[in-house]
Amino acid sequence: MRAIVAREAGGPEVLEYAEWPDPRPGTGELLVRVAAAGVNFIDTYRRSGVYQIDFPHVVGVEGAGQVVALGDGVTDFAEGDQVSWHDAPGSYAEFVAVPARNAVRLPAGLDLTKAAALPLQGMTAHYLVSSTFEVGPGHEVLVHAGAGGVGLLATQLARLRGGRVITTVSTADKAELSRAAGASEVIDYTALSDLTAELPALVRDLTEGEGVHVVYDGVGRTTFDASLASLRVRGMLVLFGGASGQVPPFDLQRLNAAGSLFVTRPTLAHYSRSRLEIEWRMSELLGLVDSGQLDVRVGASYPLADAAEAHRVLEGRLTTGKVVLLP
Repeated sequence: MRAIVAREAGGPEVLEYAEWPDPRPGTGELLVRVAAAGVNFIDTYRRSGVYQIDFPHVVGVEGAGQVVALGDGVTDFAEGDQVSWHDAPGSYAEFVAVPARNAVRLPAGLDLTKAAALPLQGMTAHYLVSSTFEVGPGHEVLVHAGAGGVGLLATQLARLRGGRVITTVSTADKAELSRAAGASEVIDYTALSDLTAELPALVRDLTEGEGVHVVYDGVGRTTFDASLASLRVRGMLVLFGGASGQVPPFDLQRLNAAGSLFVTRPTLAHYSRSRLEIEWRMSELLGLVDSGQLDVRVGASYPLADAAEAHRVLEGRLTTGKVVLLP
């Protein structure tokens, strides 16, 4: 089969469109013909060496497609089922072996490209607003990168739970997308000369001087200090990614001085530890998509061979919604 292979750590240029042995489903696995693979920051972290992984490896962990074979012990799926999945290494390929526990059968008629955009970012947005900090009526919420894949979904989910959402974006077009997703206020951070000083001041102006109850920050290094300063007393900073780079160590005494703040660094793996949890999150998301209450935006799609370009635009923060690869 054809696949995207990283033979060493590095930038997008290390991604190679190459022949690779066809996978075979092991015990508890599905062999799936990939219709679309999701592109995620975790792929770039592994490719670059930020996250440890063996080289060479086929990149990618997420996608949607059709089951073509079953491994031993699989009883909940059948050949021909259309499924989506998260955490199946090797997903940037024509075929992938998917752990059955990480796959979900899709409802008839759901577009597979859109389905590939939902598992990782959708479940991330779901755990952020329903588990890490449970958004409810009256909560003030700040979402960075409001027009990104997680940002658009988290905004919609927080609004559905009764929260009021403020977002940050980098362009006028992204601001429009964020407002359409339900953001009450959108801040163009490129217009700020000092993000750390000016963003918290704007947020407090929008929250009667109090600050927000929670910040969902997937940007990291460049926004961290502004995020902390935007919180009200006993607020929580949920740092779920590092698109601009990893946050360096900091003095915990800052949390005391700023109002007994909370900081957490979650990851999806710890919020999808059981089959029941995965089914809960995905069933809620798929139900909201089916009812028209949740819009899943595919902002860009690339041929599988152009994976390097997809990584460049993602890391350059030039995307909106989800980026997918099409084998």
